[in-house]
Amino acid sequence: MTVAADERLPHYASPAPFDPYAVEAMTPEQERYFMASQWRMMWWKLRRHRLAVISGALLLFMYLVAAFCDFLAPYGLQTRNTDFIFAPPQRIHLWHRGEFVGPFTYGFDYRLDMRNLKRVYTENTERIYPVRFFCRGESYRLLGLFETDRHLICPGEGGTLFLLGTDRLGRDLLSRILYGAQISLTIGLLGVAVSFILGMVIGGIAGYYGGWTDVIVQRAIEVIQSFPQIPLWMALAAILPVTWSPLLVYFGITIILALIHWTDLARAVRSKLLSLREEDFCTAAVLMGASPARVIGRHLLPSFMSHLIASATLAIPGMILGETALSFLGLGLRPPITSWGVLLNEAQNINVVALYPWLMLPVVPVILVVLAFNFLGDGLRDAADPYR
Repeated sequence: MTVAADERLPHYASPAPFDPYAVEAMTPEQERYFMASQWRMMWWKLRRHRLAVISGALLLFMYLVAAFCDFLAPYGLQTRNTDFIFAPPQRIHLWHRGEFVGPFTYGFDYRLDMRNLKRVYTENTERIYPVRFFCRGESYRLLGLFETDRHLICPGEGGTLFLLGTDRLGRDLLSRILYGAQISLTIGLLGVAVSFILGMVIGGIAGYYGGWTDVIVQRAIEVIQSFPQIPLWMALAAILPVTWSPLLVYFGITIILALIHWTDLARAVRSKLLSLREEDFCTAAVLMGASPARVIGRHLLPSFMSHLIASATLAIPGMILGETALSFLGLGLRPPITSWGVLLNEAQNINVVALYPWLMLPVVPVILVVLAFNFLGDGLRDAADPYR
């Protein structure tokens, strides 16, 4: 089938001479993309991962809560309300008999249930206690630096404010969860920092030198990974002397978790260094007289630092779960130190859980933090390769 001359598409050929070195002018958006650093491209890609961004914001909020828990908690860590043992969570009301009052709680009346051997609490709508904000309460040291007695929220004068209920000693569960966040969240950071250093140093030595050094390190890693994890945790935690102070026990648990979790990172570092040590930039650094420590720390490790950051983010939940499991079994942190695992240890008895289910609420922040770290780690792992 032939096409008429007037129906053919017009064709234009530039009569200008061809210049192979001419570069088309880039738009501002193209120039911004092509001139961006790898870290900036990682940030752009991470922002497109909505779940990772939300998880990062949640974790930032949780760590801010842990840092300012003294200001946010309505009660002190060890404050006891002996008249309100195993009190259920209180509700905050705004309206009283059709009239707007503002945030307030009703008073508690209780009676003894001799059949179930428990206290039964009921709201007394005749007693109203307005909730106070930015009020004066128990004194504390803000961030360990400034002495103050200001709190974000306090119970009304003569009233109570148990938003998540109380435990067997009448201590406010919400305040204890806020204080426990300091231990449970920081133990993950400290443990990952120690395991990070061990993994990079040992894995870097094995990957850079190879040979018998690599064989010895790999066999040591296989021996450590062959032990069942929970029995190994229990054995190492049992070594800690019972006479140690709570602070020493805290650091002891951190070191134990770090000594167990460094092996995966060491293998990742070793495999990367085995492939990178043959690259031209590494050979050039050696020929210029760079020491092995400088080659590893200055040239090889930064080549896949984004991968290491993603690995560290995914390792923190394991640390938090490890501390929670040890403390739940009674082999980790012990009172008077308060962590989420210590709080869950008080809810081991099934009868207590059946009668006072709010004692299981400390598991909620554990689940949220672990999920947030996993989602953030997935986003960082995808963003670590911005060219994909």
